[in-house]
Amino acid sequence: MSLLVDAIRILSTMGPHHSGDSSSHHHDHSRRRRTSDGDDENDDGAGNGGSNGVSDGRRGNRWSSSSSSPLIPGLPDDIALNCLALAGRSDHGSLACLNARFRSLIKSGYLYELRRRMDVAENWVYLVCDPREWEAFDPGANRWMRLPRIPCDDCFNHADKESLAVGPHLLVFGRELRDFAVWTYRSVGLGRGRGWSRCCPMNRPRCLFASASSGSIAIVAGGSDKTGAVLGSAELYDVETGCWELLPAMHAPRKLCSGFFMGGKFYVVGGMSGNREPLTCGEEYDLQSRRWRRIEGMYPTASDAAGAPPLVAVVDDQLYAVEYRTNRLKRYDEERRSWAAVGRLPVRADTSNGWGLAFKACGRELLVVGGQRGPEGESIVLSSWRPGGGGAAPEWKVLGVKEHAGVFVYNCAIMGC
Repeated sequence: MSLLVDAIRILSTMGPHHSGDSSSHHHDHSRRRRTSDGDDENDDGAGNGGSNGVSDGRRGNRWSSSSSSPLIPGLPDDIALNCLALAGRSDHGSLACLNARFRSLIKSGYLYELRRRMDVAENWVYLVCDPREWEAFDPGANRWMRLPRIPCDDCFNHADKESLAVGPHLLVFGRELRDFAVWTYRSVGLGRGRGWSRCCPMNRPRCLFASASSGSIAIVAGGSDKTGAVLGSAELYDVETGCWELLPAMHAPRKLCSGFFMGGKFYVVGGMSGNREPLTCGEEYDLQSRRWRRIEGMYPTASDAAGAPPLVAVVDDQLYAVEYRTNRLKRYDEERRSWAAVGRLPVRADTSNGWGLAFKACGRELLVVGGQRGPEGESIVLSSWRPGGGGAAPEWKVLGVKEHAGVFVYNCAIMGC
């Protein structure tokens, strides 16, 4: 437990309200259980709050702020809430065990909305090295947590999948026995408010598409449908409504492509056309004008049928890419529409044509997640670098290590909340 949470625990047991909440504390603690990975999971004992509550903006979840006793003795509730918002996400399970009001607050998901408004975000890494199991890594606490298994069929478990994080939700796209499916994991709240559930299907279900998220929205574009036809359509997902909206189609269909947000616009680069021709052009979608613009030669490192989709990431509105054939990191000059090498990767990407490696933006750092073999076996290593001025070569630091996890990363997503 962090020092902040330890202080909150001491303060919460002080004052005249202590005797009134002690039975709730004991009752909640006795009902708390631990999952096999050490992550806290709680029952749905407490309510979502009364009619005088505040909403978290998602499916009507509310938290009641009306009470005769303060959250933290000696502090107004608005200041107490700001203090609680600074507690790490790993500590939310501990906070929920302190008393009934804290439990109701954590369960409602309201703290997530408050953290978002305060611009307090922790970037957790969600990845899967076993097709059936997702894990989360908290870099701040250096803690690994295993998520519950997706309640899907075996076909979905073993089929290729795409993933991305949108707000506090992890979306996983794949194919079940009869059709494509989308599962979503809600990372905030407690009990049944947190975990896997089926997501509303896309208007035009697909795989091998480009995708990226920005705040509470995500866009997917291109890919192929269940008949193998290459698509040029695009859709926007709004986590607040849980619904998909069809967008105008791109200029050309493509699959095995990648997407990202930069400068408030959504981009698609790389991939293969319907004629299996590698594409070096990019496409830019303006959310205001709702129009696509074709950008010639934006990604000249053309893909091939055996290669992975482009490994791209944006930090501080600067686009970076991995040239997996040479294990080099490149930076894009938007004005000149050219790429320049800035250094090398901390792991090799050429041995598997870019597959099994994750390259992501993690806050203001670039993150490379890949496997390595050593005397003690195989492991997954998370390495990060914060780009700076002066064009200095990357100095990668090890953010975390997952021992005995193989050397192949099937999926990876970064969630900041």
